[in-house]
Amino acid sequence: MMDARAASVAMPRVVLVYGLAGVLPFVAPPLASLVWPEVRDAAAMVAVAYGALILSFLGGARWGLAVARPAPGIGVISLAMLPTLAGLVLLLLPAQLRVAQLAGLAALLALHFVWDARSPGLPGWYPRLRAMLTTGAVSGLVGEALVIA
Repeated sequence: MMDARAASVAMPRVVLVYGLAGVLPFVAPPLASLVWPEVRDAAAMVAVAYGALILSFLGGARWGLAVARPAPGIGVISLAMLPTLAGLVLLLLPAQLRVAQLAGLAALLALHFVWDARSPGLPGWYPRLRAMLTTGAVSGLVGEALVIA
């Protein structure tokens, strides 16, 4: 657990702004699909592609943390690879499984949040940021799944 001083450090504004901007590609597809039904297929593909990219991004952040250690173990490095590989597998599923892709990405992003929130050594503000961003991402992916189902 983190100490009270670490938890009280303010979230960097630039991180918050870019993080919140990164939620827009998650919430835009379901909104576009509702307003313009003719773009549903394309919007769903955008949501899947972006979800896989962000899952890979989170895995890359984990990889960076792991290799910054003096002697990263194979277990830590292997775990850091899983988000990227899982995102790739979901991305490669056929279009007929689009709802499953969206649901799978939502579940994996939520699971990654739990991993991040329970990890020592991260800034005290990071779990709050990840909670906001994960809520937006999961809401967008689930919303798109509901619109196209």
